[in-house]
Amino acid sequence: MDEEKLILEMASDGYWAAVASSNGLNLGRGLSNGTEVERATAPGDFIIGGIFPLHEDVDKDNFSFVPHLQPCIRFDERRLVKILGMINAIETVNQSPQLSDLNITLGYHILDSCSDVGIALRAIVEFMQQSDCSTSACVQPVMAVIGASHSETSIAMARQLTLKMIPQISYSSTAVILSDKTRFPAFMRTIPNDEHQTAAMVSLLSVYGWDWVGIITTDGNYGLSALDYFVSQASQKGICVAFKSVLPQSVTSPDVPSAIRNTAEIILNNPKVQVIVSFAKPTHMMDLFLELRDQMQGSGQSMESMKRVWLASDSWSTSGSLKGGLSLEDIGHVVGFAFKSGDLTSFNQYLSRLGNAGPESAFNNSFLQEFFVHLNSSKCSGVTELVSKAVSKLREHAHADTIFSVEMAVSAIAQALASICRTRDCKTPGSVQPWEVLKAMWMQEFKLRGKSYKFDDKGDINLGYDVIMWRLQEGNIDVHDVVAWYHPHNNTLTHTTRGTTQHLHNLKHITSRCSNSCVPGEFKKTAEGQHTCCYECINCTENYYSNNTDMDQCLSCDVDTEWSPQGSSSCNPKVLIFFSWQDGFAIVLLTFSVLGIVLTLLVSALFLHQRDTPVVKAAGGPLSQAILFSLVISYVSAMLFVGRPNGLQCKARQVLFGISFTLCVSCILVKTLQILLAFQINPEMQQVLRRLYQPYVVVTICVALQAATCICWLVLKSPFNTTIRLPTTLLEDCNEGSYLAFGVMLGYIAVLAFVCFICAFKGRKLPQHYNEAKFITFSMLLYLISWMLFVPVYVTTTGVYLPAVEMVVILISNYGILSCHFFPKCYVILFKKEQNTKSAFRKNLYEFSCKSKDPESVSESHVSEKQCGAFHSVSSVSSLSSPTAGPLKPAEMTDCQLETSCTALHRRSGSRQCLRRSTSI
Repeated sequence: MDEEKLILEMASDGYWAAVASSNGLNLGRGLSNGTEVERATAPGDFIIGGIFPLHEDVDKDNFSFVPHLQPCIRFDERRLVKILGMINAIETVNQSPQLSDLNITLGYHILDSCSDVGIALRAIVEFMQQSDCSTSACVQPVMAVIGASHSETSIAMARQLTLKMIPQISYSSTAVILSDKTRFPAFMRTIPNDEHQTAAMVSLLSVYGWDWVGIITTDGNYGLSALDYFVSQASQKGICVAFKSVLPQSVTSPDVPSAIRNTAEIILNNPKVQVIVSFAKPTHMMDLFLELRDQMQGSGQSMESMKRVWLASDSWSTSGSLKGGLSLEDIGHVVGFAFKSGDLTSFNQYLSRLGNAGPESAFNNSFLQEFFVHLNSSKCSGVTELVSKAVSKLREHAHADTIFSVEMAVSAIAQALASICRTRDCKTPGSVQPWEVLKAMWMQEFKLRGKSYKFDDKGDINLGYDVIMWRLQEGNIDVHDVVAWYHPHNNTLTHTTRGTTQHLHNLKHITSRCSNSCVPGEFKKTAEGQHTCCYECINCTENYYSNNTDMDQCLSCDVDTEWSPQGSSSCNPKVLIFFSWQDGFAIVLLTFSVLGIVLTLLVSALFLHQRDTPVVKAAGGPLSQAILFSLVISYVSAMLFVGRPNGLQCKARQVLFGISFTLCVSCILVKTLQILLAFQINPEMQQVLRRLYQPYVVVTICVALQAATCICWLVLKSPFNTTIRLPTTLLEDCNEGSYLAFGVMLGYIAVLAFVCFICAFKGRKLPQHYNEAKFITFSMLLYLISWMLFVPVYVTTTGVYLPAVEMVVILISNYGILSCHFFPKCYVILFKKEQNTKSAFRKNLYEFSCKSKDPESVSESHVSEKQCGAFHSVSSVSSLSSPTAGPLKPAEMTDCQLETSCTALHRRSGSRQCLRRSTSI
């Protein structure tokens, strides 16, 4: 150990490699005797194995039939970050309460697979020998293995580990076959499988309309499996694969250069393929970009011709590496799919501790030693500078997705062990078996940074993908720009809210299609033997249409709702029309309706406030409130004539108007009967009217008859909404169901209004300030005229404004009643308050009585009798309308007797009647 420390301290003197080699480390290669390989180890109560591809390949030049350990080549410093991520996760979990409270620790034994299946299997053999508890050497068994990176390696490892059910958790092997638990029951992974990744790629292609793409992949399990799933899912979405290029799995294979060259030629010979999906390795892609540039320059073409949209799989989406002086602008756009990212805070703190510890941090980690050797080739001036440069490099290559996947694997194993050790003594060697850890991980959730995770029934943790986009930042390629998220549960993409998301949106202007899109009105005609994405566009025939781009066939127009002229490329839908809320005429009518409701409510409030005044009592008292309420309902029913009709609206608008306006006219009828009763001089007729004058009974009977009519209408043949098919439009309207019932409803109201008109006309000579009959006469006349005009107009009118006709007539009727019955009284209440007193009321009645004299046609005695009778009758108005009015003073009663000369012919009865009526005023 002291000798190794001395080697590290001498790194700055340039003798690192030589001394390391002389001390048997032979960094970067296995020893010639095959007895030792690079490793990182740490003791613990339970050992977790790790398999990571720190080197890209093995040296296969020296072939031999003798079994031997092939030396590893092509050290990749970017992959060291994953190893350090596992070490940091184990050190972190050892300090957590879940293990420290149980007094157990985790150790690790990490080996390099060198991206070779054979090397990985040698490591697995070593792990399984260590886990063989039949020997006395079973002191620190390997409870689980984290790895490998490549699917081909993980498949081979899983077959071996399944023999003893040692749990294996991969952080980046995505082949779908590994989800088959019947063949790989001990395999688990903290990422989704390729079926979801290819679905995400197909979803992105579909969203951006790219249906003519190329595929580049490798000939291993990962590449071929991804290829099969992508082609299958793409065909379901109408996406065609223009070409497939399969590269050798090994980056050192002698066939790689020719395969790269052929792939570049295929790409350049397919200029319409502007989007290429790649499942290759980072080294393959860097070589391909260089080959594309060389061929472009050799043919004299511009660099613009090699630009493409590259859809990168998880195998190279975060590499961010280009070589040969190429820049991101030269190759085009790279859109990658990466695993879900985590928090790098803990890992960055670990790197800081490595920097502070200096070379001592590499004592039990030969991977770090080799990394320092590679860095020392730049002749750093000292150990401090070397370590600082190493930490800086590691931070540069730290990707949150892979670190997070490794951390989840460590957390799952640690919490499974903790759950087992809570119920037994785990300090005894062999007390915990690997299959028990596997069972615990299957059965329970585990937590990482406060969030819970659980392996699904396939042994996967499917969190979806981050969609990243490469972009230049200060001369370097930034691969951490997440522009969208893919959700595997509903197969959707969600764009992020970052400003850089616009870069992804800008790719929509790029076209990658074999044929131009067929516009609406055309359909695709594919020639036999060609790709379905290669076609010609044919116009739809008469009465057929296509309402989308690239339709396979035209759809027949529905002649009930659509029309299409011969030779047209589109089918024109019949426009649905109705008396809408946005119509200018409707807005005017609605404004009047709302104004009417507001005015009616204001009048009602005013009458309630002035309910004890003579004017309000003369207006009917409680009946006036009933009239105002019915007017509000009538205004509301008028508003139901606007908007797209439905069944409930069609039924409600006529019934509401019929019943509400019947209530209104019934109350007015009661007032006309009151007027006839008050001014009827004939005693016999007055007795008849008195028996008929039952206000609430009359109103109830009138409204009940109308309600019965409406109920029968609704039950037997109610109104309903219907669509009237016009030549180029569809008119939404209400069918009244039974026009007979509709006529009976309106006719019934007209009869009541006519009766009111006749009765009011007879009593039109009331005192001027309280002339209720004149206003009733005018309002009923206005109602009858408007509805008489409505009938021929309604019968002959068709179209969207038919509901407006009835709405106008309803508003005219409502405003006629509101203006004639209530506005004059409001004027007296607000501006002629001196006339709204009992004394003014009596005086007006008296003056009316005096004006009724006719000396030229009758004798003095008859005049006196008529005066008394008239005053008798007029006084009854006050008696009926204002039953609470107090009696006159004795002097006033004497004046009445003297003035009317009632004793001339009817001394007995006349004086009593006059006195009685005067008293009732």
